Amino acid sequence: MKIPAALQSITSALRERQKERKRLRGPADLYYAIADSISMLDASSWQELAANSGFFMSLEYLTALEQVLPLNLSARYALIFDGTGIDRRAIAAVYMQIADISLAQARPEKSAETDKKWALPLDQLAQHAKQRVLTCGNFLSFGQHGIAFAKEVDPQLAWHGVVEVLYRVRQAEKLAGKTHFVMIKDLHDPYIDQAAHLENLSYRYIETEPNMVLDLVPAWKNYDDYLAGLASKYRSSIRNAIFKPMDEAGCTVERLADLTPVLDEIFTLYKAVQVNASFRPFELLPEYFPVLQATAGDKFRCSVIKREGHLLGFLISVADGETAIAYHIGFDREAAEELPIYLRLLHAGIADAIDLGCKRISYGRTALEPKAALGAKPQTFGVFVRHRQPVLNKLMKRLLLGIEHEDAPDRNPFKKEKAAKNEVQV
Repeated sequence: MKIPAALQSITSALRERQKERKRLRGPADLYYAIADSISMLDASSWQELAANSGFFMSLEYLTALEQVLPLNLSARYALIFDGTGIDRRAIAAVYMQIADISLAQARPEKSAETDKKWALPLDQLAQHAKQRVLTCGNFLSFGQHGIAFAKEVDPQLAWHGVVEVLYRVRQAEKLAGKTHFVMIKDLHDPYIDQAAHLENLSYRYIETEPNMVLDLVPAWKNYDDYLAGLASKYRSSIRNAIFKPMDEAGCTVERLADLTPVLDEIFTLYKAVQVNASFRPFELLPEYFPVLQATAGDKFRCSVIKREGHLLGFLISVADGETAIAYHIGFDREAAEELPIYLRLLHAGIADAIDLGCKRISYGRTALEPKAALGAKPQTFGVFVRHRQPVLNKLMKRLLLGIEHEDAPDRNPFKKEKAAKNEVQV
């Protein structure tokens, strides 16, 4: 009996896919140096690879971060080479974190209300139900901050090397316990397309909440220029709904030159926001903040809101190349019930990004509506994941990835000429 042409085509395609999976599942023709500390690797190779990958892959940042990581995180590092001896060439640097996370970190800290929802047996289960997560990337930031590739390297070969590094680390970590979940974190264009073939290695791509990005017009030399670029109704709303109540309450916005004298207040404000989060994969150490400031140097800005000498809120921004990452935030939640502290901090981030000479602000995930009102647009973010099957692991997967979310609202607060320019760019 003659086999239909359509069936022959399907069969041929399946065979090719099986051959590709077999090829990819084999070891890559690469060599690896994997370490528990970045000081154990060749510094010049790391610096050369990370030179065009921004602040968060720099040797200086990762060396400093290693000393102040949250207590439930540990770091791993790798260099990937495509040869040995005098022909050896480093083609990729890989930064990884291992997180020990309990389901107790998946709810706000105890209160009268949460005590009603979580009976004692469930609370005890949450404390003891732990997952070990191996992540290529940085839990403390958002963006592709886990991989630096050499120029003109074959992306498919380099990504094959990355997943082999993750496999080797996961196998080595069996002495400390099973690794339940492997994740390559916060990929965006062009990395999503480059890594698409990882699905042949049992990785699954999942789109997460978008990163909200505000493009800064080169003509904006200060925050007032940004305000002038807004349509009148948005500008009036900002002045009446944000600036006016803050001014009437006696609040001021300042930049901190040194965090150390007010570190206790900074950490208290950070905790006020952190403990209320629905998922808390880590808690920063107090000493992390001055270490970040010292390491980033002139790439660092911290704007604070003060009232009668006391801090009510802060926003930390760091220049990562041409992008200002506005990512550490804290505020007095009781004061925020009466005053628009969070919104005022978002606007302070615009002034800081312009002052840093950046071309855009990355505001990260969550709070999509207020960030869209600033003019920020969604940037697609996703992760590649490989995980085991227990029920608790499925719950952790949902929490880690933020799969359930609404699309970012479509807002354009700028004057018509700016709005038209934005539409062309998108």
